[in-house]
Amino acid sequence: MRIPGYSKLELRILEVLWERGQSAIREIQESLPRPRPAYTTVQTMVYRLEKKRALRRVRKIGNAHIFAAAVSRNAAHRGLLDHVLALFGGRIQPLMAHWAESGQVSEGDIQAAEKLLRDMARKRKPNK
Repeated sequence: MRIPGYSKLELRILEVLWERGQSAIREIQESLPRPRPAYTTVQTMVYRLEKKRALRRVRKIGNAHIFAAAVSRNAAHRGLLDHVLALFGGRIQPLMAHWAESGQVSEGDIQAAEKLLRDMARKRKPNK
């Protein structure tokens, strides 16, 4: 099943740009973990991301174009999470149940989720 948005490699490229900031294709390729994809593969993915408007060319130095992320990490992650939630008919309960039962949830994760839910409930209450 194809998940709309970004491929794994596209997300890795975006991660490089979110971490490093503006970079040339060669710098992006060299920042990827080993085994690294070929330069031309990274170049193709960068151009696809540019077409998707996820990154943009910001300047040119000699023959090298310098790229920057045009979407935030938060926006990219929200798009993926919205897609996953849609697979469950917009219901969060099955996801929360899996998350809780996975054994990969820390006490800090639970406390952060509880705080978020309390804050959201507080905002929804009408002022008296």
